[in-house]
Parts: sequence; structure tokens; C-alpha cells
Amino acid sequence: MNMKDGRIRVVIESVSPEIDFGRFPAKRIIGDTMSVEADIFTDGHDAISASLLYKTEGEDAWREMPMTPLVNDRWQASFPLEQLGRYRYTVTGWVDHFKSWRKAIEKRVTARQVVSVDMLIGASMVEEAANHASGSAKSTLKKLAASLRSSSVKDDEKLAMVLEPDMVSLVDKHSVRLFTVTYPRELVVVVDPVCARFSAWYEMFPRSASSLPGRHGTFRDCERLLPRVAAMGFDILYFPPIHPIGVTHRKGRNNRPSSNPEDAGSPWAIGSSEGGHKSVNPMLGTPEDYKRLIAKARDKGIEIAFDLAYNCTPDHPYVKEHPEWFRKRPDGTIQYAENPPKKYEDIIPFDFETEHWSELWEELKSIVLFWIDQGIRIFRVDNPHTKPFPFWEWLITEVKRDYPEVIFLSEAFTRPKVMNRLTKLGFSQTYTYFAWRNTKWELTQYFTELGRPGVRDHLRPNLWPNTPDILTEYLQFGGRPAFIARLILAATLGASYGIYGAPYELMEARPREPGSEEYVDSEKYEIKHWNLERPDSLREFITRVNRIRRENPALHDDVSLRFHDVDNDSLLCYSKHTPDWSNIIVTIVNLDPHHTQAGWVTIPLETMSLDAAQPFQVHDLLSDARYLWHGPRNYVELNPNVVPAHVLRIRRRIRSERDFDYFM
Repeated sequence: MNMKDGRIRVVIESVSPEIDFGRFPAKRIIGDTMSVEADIFTDGHDAISASLLYKTEGEDAWREMPMTPLVNDRWQASFPLEQLGRYRYTVTGWVDHFKSWRKAIEKRVTARQVVSVDMLIGASMVEEAANHASGSAKSTLKKLAASLRSSSVKDDEKLAMVLEPDMVSLVDKHSVRLFTVTYPRELVVVVDPVCARFSAWYEMFPRSASSLPGRHGTFRDCERLLPRVAAMGFDILYFPPIHPIGVTHRKGRNNRPSSNPEDAGSPWAIGSSEGGHKSVNPMLGTPEDYKRLIAKARDKGIEIAFDLAYNCTPDHPYVKEHPEWFRKRPDGTIQYAENPPKKYEDIIPFDFETEHWSELWEELKSIVLFWIDQGIRIFRVDNPHTKPFPFWEWLITEVKRDYPEVIFLSEAFTRPKVMNRLTKLGFSQTYTYFAWRNTKWELTQYFTELGRPGVRDHLRPNLWPNTPDILTEYLQFGGRPAFIARLILAATLGASYGIYGAPYELMEARPREPGSEEYVDSEKYEIKHWNLERPDSLREFITRVNRIRRENPALHDDVSLRFHDVDNDSLLCYSKHTPDWSNIIVTIVNLDPHHTQAGWVTIPLETMSLDAAQPFQVHDLLSDARYLWHGPRNYVELNPNVVPAHVLRIRRRIRSERDFDYFM
């Protein structure tokens, strides 16, 4: 075995957060405080000290934060995340002989033991610290050492001197650390903008934005709808691909394998004689129109999210210019996409096993950089699980090195380990299985899994109750109550959520055929005209829910999510709170869209610092009703045909100076 200095006695283990032994970075947002914990211990009874070391990616010197012991040899410290990008951190520890001496001398002086020799030992340590200090610090430490050696100073006075906090800090600062040990791995945290954690997405097809039925929508039509989207409380407006659509094998209405001349085709079938991934569909407008839309949206507090879909049609310029980037079949034709028995003749995937993979990677990166130059900062990535993991890690790292404000949303409805890998290697957010989790048990188990330490350090869920590809059975048969319940669940279980806009507002629930999750007459294949002013629209309710989200910081994060007991399996109860408990939100949802459900909810009042002997007020932010609750167990009843949920803010009883109570 390799010998190391046998005088190193401190052990550092179980540093957290640490993802896959430091292979992948943790994730936080700007303004967070990065809390780091570790098991740190030594043999015997000597005292130890430890520090958290951190620096930004570009810094040479470490900054240091003293660590504080918790319980059972667990230590903790935090550092502020003040800029976007990557921070590095690690932990160091050492046997602290001066701290050990302080503890021992305090006990001996208290016991009235003879400590003259012990004081000389302490004086030597202080003198050594003075030799490494300068200026006033040096002179202060010299005076302390002299006092410890002096026979005219009483032991109690000497003890008071060495225990004085400023003096302790001064000695600690200048003491020589012998035989330190540093955790062998430098860990990384990626700091993203706030919208990487807290965001509300609205999906819209620009070609359906026209106010005139039958007319192809444009970017200028989308501008007209920006105030509406902003007023509803959405901060990210996501468009499917905006590129030219291929003609060869273009899909017809309802995904028919053949099309008519008037069929618009799928936006994900990218590329034609009019251009490819760096072009816009001329039916939508010009590149200048798109840049103008991005700027106008930003003025409204909205970011435009770009659909990054690495798909080509047979008409894409890449197919002629770079045939080496595609896989050829034995008959000489290029392999189209398949998921047997389904065939997607209008889509040709890139061959990531080509000998020219390096050139392919660089070109695909250039697409991202091109749209960043146009003003895009958010990319929703289509089916990333069908491309190699090393490619995504390289691409995202390369892009975020120069543009740390960019975020990537992974649209990967795939196996759990694959989804987890994608978020570990860099995706800022991910779609989830939320759409198919409907029962109390399913929702509780799934979100408990997502909230486990280690998982929540890299995976940020984005909850979508519907998408252009997903119309669940629950929405098909649950009516208006189902749409309201799923909206509330998405918006309160997750700090980030999204809806496929107009169909959700208008509660579109017609499948293409029984058992299908495809919409009939899907907008993926044709231009639609949505009557957004229909009186039965959910617009006002969605606006209220988004206002509740914005006004309650408890809903801006997922780390505090906790589920609570209800004696009815059709009722789901959970809470979120701010770190200081000043904002507590308790949500109760009736999961049965057809029947009134009632039950007794149990809230852990002691955890929330509420006096179980005193009544407290809960304010329903959906209905504006207020209830006076008593104790941890209270009755609820929810009629889905009224509102199938409570979103309750707990208000504490406050005694005023004028001796009357009010709730806050």
C-alpha cells in the first residue's frame, strides 16, 4: 500500500451534496445559500476544526467558511451563490490542538486544579500564532501569551482571556494547521437563473395564433397575444419548432401517412428547400420578426422558449450537404425514424455513430449558439433520450460556459434511470410522469421519490398535465373538475409547471379514438382556430392560480414538500413552507372528479410552530373563504363541481399591543 503521512488523523466522509462521487454537479439558483454537510471525526478525544472551501470556476484561490458541528460527528457550513455559472467546493479538517487545550483548561480551572504548566503550553501555542501574524494582531497575541505566562495573573482571569470570542477567532486565524486533510474530490454546483426552479410555461402553436379562422398565424399574431399570456401569469411562452416544414412524406390530418396540398404538416418535421435548423418558416414571418417577438415578450416579463428538435426531413439541406451524418439502409435509402410498428417517414434521425461524429456535434452546437445570438435563453429539448449522453453533457457544458443564464428543459418521457442521467449531466429541468400519476398513492410515492436527498440536488421537475402528445384518460372523462384539479396539482406540487395552452383553457378532451392519448384533429398536423373568449374558459381560474403562486414564496421551491394524513383516499393533502415558516401553504385536492369527498386532515402543528391549544385561521386563496381550525385534526369537504381543492394559507394568531387578536 502507498504510505501517507501517518500523523494525519482526521477522517472526512459522506459529503453532501455529492452526486455519484462527484461525477456530476449539484444544481442551485442564484441567490441561494449552498449548504454543505460532511461526517468529520478523529480518534481519541482531541477537538477538531473544519472548513468549507469554495470558489467560482474562474478563481484560483479558495475562499473559506468555518464549519459548525451538528450531531454525531456531522458538520455543516454554507456559502452564498452570488453569480451564475459553476462553483467548486470541498472540505478540509484538522486536529485543533488549541481548541483541545481550551476545553481541557476550562475544566481544570473550574475544578480548581493546578494549571501552571498547562498555561505555559497554551502560551506556547499563542506565541506560535503570533509568529504568523502581523500588525495589531501580532501585538495582541504577544500580550495574551505574556499574560498566560505571568504568575501575577489569576487562573480565572487567564481563562476569561482565552475564552473571549474575539481572542478565540484571532488565535484560530493565525494558528498553524498541522496535518490537515482535504476531501479528495472537488465538487461542483451549477448556479442557474431563478426560472430554472420557478416558472410557469404556456405552450402555443404560432401558426394557430391568427384571429381569422383558416389563416396561417404569424409572429406578429403572437405579439398580439403576449399581453394575454402575461396577464394570466405565465413567464415562459413555448413554441413548437418554428422552422420550414418538409414536403416529402408530409403527414396529413390526424397523422395520416399521406397529405393534401393544404395540409400544414408537423412542425417537428424540420427542413425544406426554404432552409433548416437556422431558418424560420416563412409562413410565420422573417427572422427579424422573430427577434422582434423575443424582445416584445421580454418587455412583458416573458421569455420565449425555443424547441430544439434534432430531427430532419428528407428535404433538409443537411441531407444533401452532409449525407455522412445519416444512416443508410442496404438499398441506399436513408433510414427514417421508427418505433415499430410505427413509422415516421417524414423524420430522419442523425447517425451519432458516424465516423464524422465530431463535425456533427459541432454543427449541432452551432444551432444552439445561432439562436442564442437571436436572443433565445431557454431551450425545450425534444426527445433527448434518443441521443447519446456524452453529446448532451458536452453540448450543455460548452454552451453554459459562455452563457450560464441559458436553461435546458428535457422532454424525456422514458425510463427513470435515463431521465435521471439526463438531469445529472446538465439538463436544468425535466418533464416527469406526473400526467399519469392520478391516485393518492401514486402521487405521494412519486413526489416523495423526486424529493429524496441526492435526487432533488440535480433533478428539477416540470409538471405538465397535458401536451400536444398527451391527453390522459383522466382528462378525457373527468370534465371541468378534472382539468381544475390537475392544474392545481401541477401548480402547487411543482415549482415549475406548464400547460398546452388553448386546449387546456378550453378543456379539450376528445381523443382520436378510444384508448388513445392523441387529440382528434390534433394541432400537430393542422392549423387550429381557438375561441379563447369562450365563456366556459378556465382563463380566469388559471390566472388566479398563477397569482397565488407568485404571491406565496412557499410555492417557489420543492424542497419543503410534505404529505399529510387524510382518512379518505380520494383526498390528497400536502404542504410547502418558506425556511422561516413565515409562509405556509396547505393544499387539499379532491382526486375524484365526479363525487363530493370529505375527510379529516391531520396537520403537524408542532412542526409548524403552532400552538395546538390555540385556534388558527386558514385562508382559502382560491375561494377567499376563511376558516378557524382547532388542533391538528380538521374536517374538509370538497365538491368537485364547485372547486375540487383548497389552497390554504395558514395565518397565525397575533396578540396586538391593544390587547386584541388578529391573524397574520
